Amino acid sequence: MTVDELHRARQEYDALVARGLKLDLTRGKPSPRQLDLANGMLEQPGEHVSAAGVDLRNYGGLEGLPELRAIFADALQVPVDQLLAAGNSSLELMHDAIVFALLGVVPGAERRWADSEITFLCPVPGYDRHFAVCERFGIKMAPVPMTPDGPDMDVVERLVAADPQIKGIWCVPKYSNPDGTVYSDETVHRLATMETAAPDFRIFWDNAYAVHHLTDTETAIADLLALAAEHGHPDRVFVFGSSSKITFAGSGVAFFGSSPANIAWWLSHTSKRSIGPDKLNQLRHVRFLRDADGLRTHMRKLADLIRPKFEVVDKILTAELGGTGLASWTSPAGGYFITLRVPPGCARAVVAKARGAGIALTPAGASHPYGDDPDDRTIRIAPTYPEPPELEAAISGLATCVRLVGAEKQAAG
Repeated sequence: MTVDELHRARQEYDALVARGLKLDLTRGKPSPRQLDLANGMLEQPGEHVSAAGVDLRNYGGLEGLPELRAIFADALQVPVDQLLAAGNSSLELMHDAIVFALLGVVPGAERRWADSEITFLCPVPGYDRHFAVCERFGIKMAPVPMTPDGPDMDVVERLVAADPQIKGIWCVPKYSNPDGTVYSDETVHRLATMETAAPDFRIFWDNAYAVHHLTDTETAIADLLALAAEHGHPDRVFVFGSSSKITFAGSGVAFFGSSPANIAWWLSHTSKRSIGPDKLNQLRHVRFLRDADGLRTHMRKLADLIRPKFEVVDKILTAELGGTGLASWTSPAGGYFITLRVPPGCARAVVAKARGAGIALTPAGASHPYGDDPDDRTIRIAPTYPEPPELEAAISGLATCVRLVGAEKQAAG
């Protein structure tokens, strides 16, 4: 790194700051144009009754509408009678699952989780809100490295076999947050069949991006719920999903699927906190999406809006950082995020420089438990919300920040 190169990098950054940008890439939010595609839900005619003739304006129906569960059952790989449709947030269901297990006794357990210290395995990089739930309840977190096939199963199998206090693992199996990793069939099979010291071990299978393909290829994953049952672990899997990034982010429908025993356990607890979900909202979804083919058609429309944004990110990063040795990044086939990796020790500095230039990013370290990325090199990019001109400005500005931090690091020796 020459003095001239460092000087040029600083000049580029000063010019970026002088633009007075105000851009936000912090969260994976649907754009207004994505949300507009679901506006037809607000115009659905007809009676407020289910296919079975139930008045949906009234109490009841904790399981959710069967016709809506049927639309999502194949995508989530859960039989309809083992799938529940609930409120608008799958994160809320994951939070509830932890609370119910802490304060109750899950099938197969000898005691409540709250009666002993427990640990969750956390594939990294991973979803910061999973980690926040654990922190909220004092659950210890053990990082597990991600591989191109999912979590490092050699590490997972060794840990769960040795420690009965390890009660769960967080998994985003398809187009994972933030890498876009798709779990291989071998990984899913090993998760289903591995021996665990805890008889009440649970896999929190957050299949948030089950239908969020960016290409015409609908990537498939092995059926964990069926495999676990086939190999003698029917209660191991908690499946979560939602329509929040499909229809309206604030008014979607969340789903919970599992074994019959776990479903009975769940309903016994949730019946104490609710007299039923918003069934009229569920009916709107049924009438708008119609069936599984209708869901697929809608997702293709969403992909047509989202795909160009991922292409913009890849194009700019390639043009501005390709071949520099300062960064690498993922090119996912689906999902909502791109992971940018910078040299070790640089992520926090890059995020700080970007913030100083008016570009808000998810905090460096958010992809790891306790906000601590030991290598300080992972940055999550959420490209879905901005319109292309804003996204181009943000990614180009981010590249400027990476070049400056890289130049300063090299100059410092």
